[in-house]
Amino acid sequence: MATRKFGVRGLGAAAAAVVGMAAGAVVTMAAQRHALEALRIRLDRLEQTAHSQKHTNLANQQRLHWELLSKAIDDPELAEVLDLFEAPVSTKQRRQYIYANALYTNALFYYRIGNISREEFFGYIRGILQNPVVREYWHATSHQRATIADGSDEAELGRMVDELLTQLEEADTEEWWVVGEPPSA
Repeated sequence: MATRKFGVRGLGAAAAAVVGMAAGAVVTMAAQRHALEALRIRLDRLEQTAHSQKHTNLANQQRLHWELLSKAIDDPELAEVLDLFEAPVSTKQRRQYIYANALYTNALFYYRIGNISREEFFGYIRGILQNPVVREYWHATSHQRATIADGSDEAELGRMVDELLTQLEEADTEEWWVVGEPPSA
């Protein structure tokens, strides 16, 4: 007489099917995890490329800015084009203001590309504001800074310099290096 074992065979086939489905799910999840990791790595590379391109563009802009300012410093007739100051200035003052602009813009670019922190920018500016020509330049160009987009880095840094200059001019101390509160990181 033959014995029927349908229940055991059926259970074994069902268990094998469940194990097969679980294995398939694990393989699928591993493949998805690998695909997601590959996408994350690609996104990181794209972000780095975009960041590098931004730095390259800023560096090129800084080089071009310096070339233009250098030409104006060397040629008084070209410098007249940059004479956008509130009051008339002499040729000597114009050249000095152009150079002061180059110093400030260089610090601004250094900050924008991350070579210096906001605190380091503040310290550098506090130092160059000790020069009376740089102070004159800053006052003479206030109307130009008023046209800068309000939320931009340049506008925020310009307001920080305005505040620092006011504090330096009102300070009762000869220890200029302690005037003003450096911004927090």
